[in-house]
Amino acid sequence: MPDTSHPTPAVQAAQAFFDQLNRDYVAVHKRKEDLFWSTYMATSDDHEGFGRAETDYKAFIADSDRLAATRAHLAAVDAVLAATPDAGAAKALAHGLRGWLGVFEANIIDNDEGRRLMTELIEAERILFAKRKDFAPTHVNDRGETEAATLTMLSTNASTNPDESRRRSSYDGLAAVERWVLDNGFLEIVALRNRLARALGFSDYFEMKLRKNERMTKAELFGILDDFVARTEAAQARALDGLVARHGPSALEPWNLRFHSAGDVTRRLDPYLPFGPALRRWVQSFRRLGIQYRGATMRLDLLQRPGKYQNGFCHGPLPTWFDEQGRWHAGEINFTAEAKPDQIGSGARGLVTLFHEGGHAAHFANVTQNAPCFSQEFAPTSMAYAETQSMFCDSLLGDADWLKRYARTVDGAQMPDKLIHERIAATQPMRAFDERAIAVVAYFEAALYAMPDAERTPEAVLALARATERRIQGVDRAPRPILAIPHLLNQESAASYQGYLLAHMAVYQTRAFFLRRDGYLTDNPAIGPALAEAYWAPGNSLTHDQTLRKLTGEGFSARYLAEACDETVEQAWAKALDQLEAAERRGARTDDGPPLQARVMVVHGAEVLADNGDGGDAAERAMFDRFEQWIGAHYGAPAAATQ
Repeated sequence: MPDTSHPTPAVQAAQAFFDQLNRDYVAVHKRKEDLFWSTYMATSDDHEGFGRAETDYKAFIADSDRLAATRAHLAAVDAVLAATPDAGAAKALAHGLRGWLGVFEANIIDNDEGRRLMTELIEAERILFAKRKDFAPTHVNDRGETEAATLTMLSTNASTNPDESRRRSSYDGLAAVERWVLDNGFLEIVALRNRLARALGFSDYFEMKLRKNERMTKAELFGILDDFVARTEAAQARALDGLVARHGPSALEPWNLRFHSAGDVTRRLDPYLPFGPALRRWVQSFRRLGIQYRGATMRLDLLQRPGKYQNGFCHGPLPTWFDEQGRWHAGEINFTAEAKPDQIGSGARGLVTLFHEGGHAAHFANVTQNAPCFSQEFAPTSMAYAETQSMFCDSLLGDADWLKRYARTVDGAQMPDKLIHERIAATQPMRAFDERAIAVVAYFEAALYAMPDAERTPEAVLALARATERRIQGVDRAPRPILAIPHLLNQESAASYQGYLLAHMAVYQTRAFFLRRDGYLTDNPAIGPALAEAYWAPGNSLTHDQTLRKLTGEGFSARYLAEACDETVEQAWAKALDQLEAAERRGARTDDGPPLQARVMVVHGAEVLADNGDGGDAAERAMFDRFEQWIGAHYGAPAAATQ
């Protein structure tokens, strides 16, 4: 056997390069993410500093010199492995260098024109974001008061307010956002993005993002989406026809559709899903699933305030990795919501955010590779892969046995079976519509970036948005105008929205696997460890399809989601009854599950509202109590609803 205890000079040089690359990346990534958080949370006005940090980060991951050096060092290590294939240290080094090769190849800008356009694009987006913070649409709220409203407030009021004129005011606010976007530089940014994509050899920006992020072609994506749309056409038509039959043609107006399909039941669910206990229920549920965070520090900013970014997100300033000494670098992870706790539906939305963004955080806290490039949300990390983790977690909130276990009033009363049935009766018919509301964005963005610059006028783009809504969602105007979706404005999330639908397909494939194997999901302690091993630990070293095969044994399939969308209310209720009966037989979990292994801080801007201290059970309960007391003191008791 050859002696592999002393690495060759080539391997030593490659190791030194690799170690320095890891350290340099963490520094530039954290600087950018810290400024991203402070400017998006409106605790800092240093937009220029963030722009510089963003430019530095982009320059790092698109550095052609680093790409060339990575290729050279990887070739040298591969040559050593060809001669001594059992050299374990060299194998690990080659694995890490391949991770960096994937990052650089996904982000490289290998010409001066491309680099110039990227700098120009970052500056244009910085200016748009800074201006957007000062634009505050208004609506009439549940109390009849005219107020400035965030996107979350507008959507919630349009879905739940019993007064049609007030619901319409919220839709008008969303439409005003759409018009503002078109009049304040977005279309110029679209043209810039296309120029960048063409400088890099792609037909347009949509194709570039799809190829880099999902490793798919347009033909492959729209083959999947067209098939899904065809499979769900009849279910969506049944739902819309049913709304018209019950409420008349006006039910399909964008300010009425969500209310008539779910608004009334949302109000009656509200007492069982108050905002204050949402934090407690998230932690309890995740602990009983066996989800842990490997020593991560998490900062949660959950409440709306002026100037704050109006959409939930999760970013990790410190990616996780094992360094060259085998030391674990735990994650630092921030996530946010835009809740208004005294608004009907805020508790349900808060839970979705905690489970969704908490799922992202669990994913990025559990990537156990030997370089930080494997544990970050940007290319080559697939958006669909990343969203599968978060959407699986938030899918549990609709399960009958989860609602029976956790949905309770502040006095501890359980949600009655009758209300669970009514929730299914309200939401199940709209499942196809809801999923197609994700698909519509991909169809719109693909067409938007394919338009010639001269034809891409505000009126033409508005007409395209309405025509796409009509074709995919079956209504003249969708409840959520496409251009009011903030993802379209930021280059990291633009032209990527289809990832949510691809992820949802994978979510239902994952759910089906656990249900086949274990028979249940809520409080199943085997779920967290299984996700950590198959989905989270590899990070982006595996493709989305490879992680699915590792857990479920089968490649990507849209079948499970399409079948769920096509179920009737009666079929969905029969499954819910089976869940409830099985949960009754199992009995409620009496243990709390293992600790989260996380430092959790709940903040409101610069103010720390509550934290879990040393992470012990007593400190955790104190965090829940302090948070609920703060919410009660500032927003009052949860609003009552007629049962």
